[in-house]
Amino acid sequence: MRRRVAAGVGFAALLFLLVQLGALALVPTFYESGYQTVEDPSDPTNSLVYIVAILVATAAMLAAFKFDLDWVVRAFVVLAAASIAWYVFSVLLPPLAAIGASVLLAALLVVHPEWYVIDAAGVLMGAGAAGLFGISFGLLPAILLLSVLAVYDAISVYGTEHMLDLASGVMDLKLPVVLVVPTTLSYSLRDTDAAETVAEAGGDDDADAAGGDDHVDVAGDDGDDRDVAGGGDVAADVDDDPVEDADDVRDAFFIGLGDAVMPTVMIASAAFFLPASLTPSLGIGWLPALTFPALTAMLGTFAGLFVLLWMVLKGRAHAGLPLLNGGAIGGYLVGALASGVPILTALGL
Repeated sequence: MRRRVAAGVGFAALLFLLVQLGALALVPTFYESGYQTVEDPSDPTNSLVYIVAILVATAAMLAAFKFDLDWVVRAFVVLAAASIAWYVFSVLLPPLAAIGASVLLAALLVVHPEWYVIDAAGVLMGAGAAGLFGISFGLLPAILLLSVLAVYDAISVYGTEHMLDLASGVMDLKLPVVLVVPTTLSYSLRDTDAAETVAEAGGDDDADAAGGDDHVDVAGDDGDDRDVAGGGDVAADVDDDPVEDADDVRDAFFIGLGDAVMPTVMIASAAFFLPASLTPSLGIGWLPALTFPALTAMLGTFAGLFVLLWMVLKGRAHAGLPLLNGGAIGGYLVGALASGVPILTALGL
């Protein structure tokens, strides 16, 4: 049991690492391709616009699930996946090949939404989205964005708890709004009714909620229940001490894709916007954007991730983004100051 949980945590860390490395690899190419999405990346109002967009999108998704319009959300997510995939493929492949690869990805998500397809698409989308936001949000806007989203995540989990409803609907879509971390080779996402499990756990007085940004954690038993943990907005755990109970076999963790993307925005922004004269590249050939502050931001994110997963596995309720975003921001500032960057420069002021 412990080995399976350890393997799951390790695989979750690997998925986060792939998103981070992918974003860092894409940052210079995205900028050279003219993919910066705002005119003034240093304008802090960019963060406010994005936050409002998140609130509107959350409300729209909740409304869609309430009125049985799941197909609208599904179509939107598939279209978003194809669009972000095109950004990535467009800098790697010829134009027609990039379009074809994006369409193929969308088709696979519709006809064969198995966990490895979801994870591959999620890593691709996460790296692409974080790279695009990383070159579009300067240091101050990135810090503001991550800070506000961390507070919002805490409120939505500990206060309003509306993310449990969103998580139930999202999990039923079987689309790359989550990263799937199986702990057994026999696990099949297509055969999992995670939404029903989340709803049942949410109605239990002993159930816990935890998350970060579209996330759920449900401890399972012999495959009947699932463990959905990580970072999103909600997690539920129906076992008091799942790690200690050898009979409690977790088939999978589910980590909200937003929990991997948001801290990676800080990593990419740190790599792109800090002056090269103050923080030169660490000299890794295929990662020219990697600097010491970006590296420490990565380490801070992993510290937050491991603490989050440890708490979730203990059956406690926690929001994910406060730990993940806090770790990314804290790690970045430590690395920047250790590199001799003035504090005002590090804060984008």
